[in-house]
Amino acid sequence: MKEKIDIMSLTINELTQYVIELGEKSYRARQIYEWLHNKLVDSFEDMSNLPKSLMQLLDEQCFITTLVVEGQLASSENETIKYLFKLKDDHVIESVFMKYKHGYSVCITSQVGCRMGCKFCASAIGGLNRDLSASEMLEQVYAIQKLSGKRISNVVVMGIGEPLENYDSLIRFIKVLSSQEGLHISQRNIAVSTCGLIDKILALADERLKITLAISLHAPNNKIRVQIMPVAHRYSYQTLIEACKTYVKKTNRRITFEYILIKDINDSEACAQELSCVLSNILCHVNLIPMNPIEERSYEQSPKKAVTAFKDILVSHGIQATVRRELGQDIDAACGQLRRKHSQGRQYESVRSNP
Repeated sequence: MKEKIDIMSLTINELTQYVIELGEKSYRARQIYEWLHNKLVDSFEDMSNLPKSLMQLLDEQCFITTLVVEGQLASSENETIKYLFKLKDDHVIESVFMKYKHGYSVCITSQVGCRMGCKFCASAIGGLNRDLSASEMLEQVYAIQKLSGKRISNVVVMGIGEPLENYDSLIRFIKVLSSQEGLHISQRNIAVSTCGLIDKILALADERLKITLAISLHAPNNKIRVQIMPVAHRYSYQTLIEACKTYVKKTNRRITFEYILIKDINDSEACAQELSCVLSNILCHVNLIPMNPIEERSYEQSPKKAVTAFKDILVSHGIQATVRRELGQDIDAACGQLRRKHSQGRQYESVRSNP
């Protein structure tokens, strides 16, 4: 039996070609695309302006990706909601809905699990199961928009997984999400985080996208980075910095450097001074992140005094730096925490069904 087509992962050009091969007029592709990516339907029967014969053919040859809500937790501190979604193969992933002054944002997952092994991250515990398809990435955004009733204006690919390891699906996801026929979320409002896969960073630069690239740096030098990020054994610190300079030169886009502050590991004033020297000639912004405590790890969050001092040193050297607002610690907001509790069959806070 021929495998069904993942129709949500098709670009508008690919869908147009498919529709023409079915013997239909090309404009039908735009109708289908709008139903999938703008009106967010999850059934071909809902595509009311299509002929019934085409609806039936699509149903026979294609499938629409849907996610099942396995659970959701709403923070008592702010409008942050963490969702657990079950995939068709019963794997479970996490996504987070967040409210900011500039609008509503969603943080999505790109893989089931992660094999990068960062010591401060719960996502890597248990390793990697598989990549997500573009449609499974898209559906996280679509499902949360429908569940929340809010228009999503910003998307960050910073959840579970290493997005650049799932490169082809990531690029397809970005192009569909930002397409005029779909939700049309500006690429400038899409951010992608990577722990530093240099070959993929350079490939991404050649895509000439308008997204924000975020580098999970977390150290001022290779010695410290190797301690907390195994990927540093594969790609040296200096090679990563050079790749970032190349990315900025090719795209003229500012890079965000993510820096989780870990007590007595990377939060000293000496670390801040060294980091300032490293980043002095790069168009960048540093996002300082107080570490979310993870029970499987022994690392501790830096004191607020140390966080402030670190930021002040960067700013004094002319480097733009902010401290990320802490969201949802009471609902296991750190990547992978809630999913891990679920996989272990452990209890978590009561589910709120109507966000």
